[in-house]
Amino acid sequence: MFDILAILIPFFLAACIVVVIRIVVEARLRRRLAETHATEDLVRSLVAADDEFRRQSSLRWGLVLVAMGAGFGAVDLFSLGVEDPAAFGLLFAAAGIGSLAYHFLRRPPTG
Repeated sequence: MFDILAILIPFFLAACIVVVIRIVVEARLRRRLAETHATEDLVRSLVAADDEFRRQSSLRWGLVLVAMGAGFGAVDLFSLGVEDPAAFGLLFAAAGIGSLAYHFLRRPPTG
């Protein structure tokens, strides 16, 4: 149990640092737009693009997490342990399948 925590803590720490940096950068951008008296159309387009990005991000993470859940189910189904390389292979493959599913759903229809 402690081995898993020792592995996961740096990943969560890095993710938290990335989130904090992103929040600070977005706040500075918004402040600079307010200081420069940007046009209302520019502000609206930035807010609309940000909303679309957040919506698509939710779709992507939802697909990846569902695929990872299926991967964990497959690991349990095949009775694989932490020491089995196949367990890691299944989880990475599940994450890749979730990302590919997002890519194919996001791609505009060709017609």
